[in-house]
Amino acid sequence: MAYLEPQNAKMEIAPVKPTPRKPRILLAASGSVAAIKFANLCHCFSEWAEVKAVATKASLHFIDRASLPKGIIFYTDDDEWSSWGKIGDNVLHIELRRWADIMVIAPLSANTLGKIAGGLCDNLLTCIVRAWDYSKPLFVAPAMNTFMWSNPFTEKHLMSIDELGISLIPPVSKRLACGDYGNGAMAETSQIHSTIRLFLESRPQPSD
Repeated sequence: MAYLEPQNAKMEIAPVKPTPRKPRILLAASGSVAAIKFANLCHCFSEWAEVKAVATKASLHFIDRASLPKGIIFYTDDDEWSSWGKIGDNVLHIELRRWADIMVIAPLSANTLGKIAGGLCDNLLTCIVRAWDYSKPLFVAPAMNTFMWSNPFTEKHLMSIDELGISLIPPVSKRLACGDYGNGAMAETSQIHSTIRLFLESRPQPSD
């Protein structure tokens, strides 16, 4: 005789595993000559991650937009409120903070360092940082003149952002764009790239 399962028997449902996805990197540049390397950084990260880019007005003097990876979304201060028309519309700096798994500011100028340390938010980049969810990582790679780097204000500003939970990729010593030799040059793009990739690979893979 065939055995019939009771109609009220409980069926075991296998748990659905979340689908892993590429990490989402928000890459930002502030006004330093080192921003000439920004496109190269975008190319490095876009090979294995989803990348959106943010640039301050001052950084645009050094960034060659034509050399950015095809398909990358590139935001400037002009985009901050261009799509906002009424209450309920998306606010760009909030949407970018929600989207990103990690933010990397490279280069971080002395001016933008001071703004972040003081809590100022007068452009798209600093608004994102002021609204940042510090349960998510934020890395900065400073770039400035040697005497700006050794200025007492810089040490105070670095202490302030460290208290926020911002991670530092230290500058290096070399011949600077101004002709001076000393510490303050942005870390090499390969060093920034490997630091971020190793950090992300040490964490659980993001999923939706």
